[in-house]
Amino acid sequence: MTNVTEKVEALAKPIVEREGMELVDVEFVKEGADWFLRVSIDKEGGVDLEDCVKINEQLSEALNDNDPIDEPYYLDVASPGAERPLKKDEDFEKAIGKHVYIKTHDPVKNAVEFEGTLLAYTPEMLEIEVRVKTRKLKIEIPVDKISLARLAVMF
Repeated sequence: MTNVTEKVEALAKPIVEREGMELVDVEFVKEGADWFLRVSIDKEGGVDLEDCVKINEQLSEALNDNDPIDEPYYLDVASPGAERPLKKDEDFEKAIGKHVYIKTHDPVKNAVEFEGTLLAYTPEMLEIEVRVKTRKLKIEIPVDKISLARLAVMF
């Protein structure tokens, strides 16, 4: 369904940016018998319900006019929340110094899950500082091994 998300992203991005917001993510997923088109938006200080409704209305109109999706679906425009996904280079760059959760599809240093402070990022590699009991370790993770990356809430 990548083609669907790319088409929707191309429609949504100018609408979201025109309203002074950022398009964070577009997902088209099936849950049970239903399809959901999830569009995450954000802005400095966070988005509110009014922002989501405004984007939902404009995007609905654009989707109706361009009709990039064959299946019936539910449109959900929302904030990415506190555990915002990290997908683009800019997302990782903004997250430097923040607490993150990283999951890899292949083990790195005998682990596939990491939680800690993102210290550095390049398109090929990121460096994260994790706590193992009382020690802090710096771990480099190749970007091509990452299956999931997001901000993480510390408790």
